[in-house]
Amino acid sequence: MSIADLLAAVEASRLASTIRDSLYLFPLIESLHVIGLSMVFGTIAIIDLRLLGIAWTRRPFTSIASDTLKWTWVAFAVTVMTGLLMFITNADVYFYNLYFQLKMALIAVSGINMLMFELTARRSVDRWDRNASAPPAGKAVAAISLILWITVIFMGRWIGFTTTQTTVPDDPGINIEELLPQ
Repeated sequence: MSIADLLAAVEASRLASTIRDSLYLFPLIESLHVIGLSMVFGTIAIIDLRLLGIAWTRRPFTSIASDTLKWTWVAFAVTVMTGLLMFITNADVYFYNLYFQLKMALIAVSGINMLMFELTARRSVDRWDRNASAPPAGKAVAAISLILWITVIFMGRWIGFTTTQTTVPDDPGINIEELLPQ
């Protein structure tokens, strides 16, 4: 099965059709995706700003990480699930969209960046945990992380402005003019 066949099959699935043809499902899923991504970025920003010594410098890094990272992973799971649900509605178009490809690549690079933190500064956290900022490796990873996640957000917004739906949803039976005051 080729990539084109797989994308067509995903797009033709009952779930994709239901979301695509619904007046409310896609916007609801997209809203949850934005909320999830906001939580991902917000919680990562808390960690990164602490590593940089900009905020929450009086609290140990391990305490902030313990309180925050569990929410990061929950929000990331919500964001991935909602992202997949949006993707399947127009898989062929999204898959070949440059901004979608860049967004996915940047998320992968963000994962590598996180791994670099785990392999460097995190290993010596007991020596700098209560310091105002992390060692240079931790600061570098934090700065790169903020740049990557801000860019992920921009790429996500550009996806919405550079894609078109390949099929027209069924008429929802609502005339917008009927909703406006006379």
